[in-house]
Amino acid sequence: MRLHGYFRSSTTYRLRIALGLKGLDYDYIPVDLVAGANHAPAFRARNPFGSVPLLEADGRDRAQSMALIEWLEEAYPQPPLLPRDIEARYTVRELAYAIATEIHAVNNLPVLKYLRHPLGHSQEEIDTWYRHWLKRTLDPVEARLAQLGAGDFLHGDAPGLFEVVLVPQLYNARRFAYDLSASPHLTRIEAACLALPAFERAHPDNQIDSPERSKT
Repeated sequence: MRLHGYFRSSTTYRLRIALGLKGLDYDYIPVDLVAGANHAPAFRARNPFGSVPLLEADGRDRAQSMALIEWLEEAYPQPPLLPRDIEARYTVRELAYAIATEIHAVNNLPVLKYLRHPLGHSQEEIDTWYRHWLKRTLDPVEARLAQLGAGDFLHGDAPGLFEVVLVPQLYNARRFAYDLSASPHLTRIEAACLALPAFERAHPDNQIDSPERSKT
């Protein structure tokens, strides 16, 4: 497998975590989103969406992180990212897709770039936009976790699809100075995840294209 991605891309971060939890080895190929490498003709020919992650697997180029995670779950079912019980599976998907569709869809890099140019918003205004959409979804996710009495993980004693999607979003939330003090369930789950090797290896600071890694 070859994973094309960007160290700080939350969708690439998702894939790194999922691959790690599945125990799958892969080569990591950096794609510089800031420089626009994802819009190069050669990359677009392989991925018409011009997005990351792009996963080369089984002789095929695959895009779109949530579809990729579902494919990994079907192709490599052990260890599972989804529980067996249908209602538990629904709960995991309810919260994971809330984050993936309601936060990431409006806060991804192309949207933020568009807000700056051509719409002409300042960085302060863009940061306010980002935090607004975080709060709009993270607050109800926190409330749902409280209703469920969630512990260190949403379901059982191991992370799954929800945690795969949550942790990268909380990483981004901190980058935009979002206040998580009223989100004890979210931050407890995050802390439990970050203590695990798969999450540590997947962290943006530990990627070959991270400026933080180049300092060490």
